[in-house]
Amino acid sequence: MSEVDKTSEQKKQPKRKAKKPSRSQLRSAARSFALQAVYQWQMNHAPVNEIEAQFAVDHDLGTCDKAYFRELLQGVTAKAKSLDDLFEELLDRPLAELDPIELATLRIGSYELAERLDVPYRVAINESVEIAKSFGASESHKYVNGILDKLAQRVRREEIAARRANK
Repeated sequence: MSEVDKTSEQKKQPKRKAKKPSRSQLRSAARSFALQAVYQWQMNHAPVNEIEAQFAVDHDLGTCDKAYFRELLQGVTAKAKSLDDLFEELLDRPLAELDPIELATLRIGSYELAERLDVPYRVAINESVEIAKSFGASESHKYVNGILDKLAQRVRREEIAARRANK
């Protein structure tokens, strides 16, 4: 078959529509963007609304759940101190010695565990672990997993007990 024949044959085939991302994929992308935005807030202390506006311009937020991104960014930054208080005593080192990515990841995971009871605790932990794998140091995902698992035992006690009872 000549190159002309191949080209015309390719044109005849209908183009497949791109598969629409699932709700969980949109939420995962929102968490990833939120991590980057929270990290930026931690590092330069810029106003959250400026960071949010910058992300809207610099990133394709159409690939994520924008409302969830906004909620995570606004909620985590507004409640950072109370979130830190939730997990600080579970740490093996002072909060100030945490890697900034680990800190941002723990804050997002803690926010979801404490504030978003509609998100199953296992999803909140697993999503935080995946973020730590993508953005954190080589073993930080294990650390994040351990801290959030212990926190879940405290803040999601009933959900965990119900899950175990149903096994």
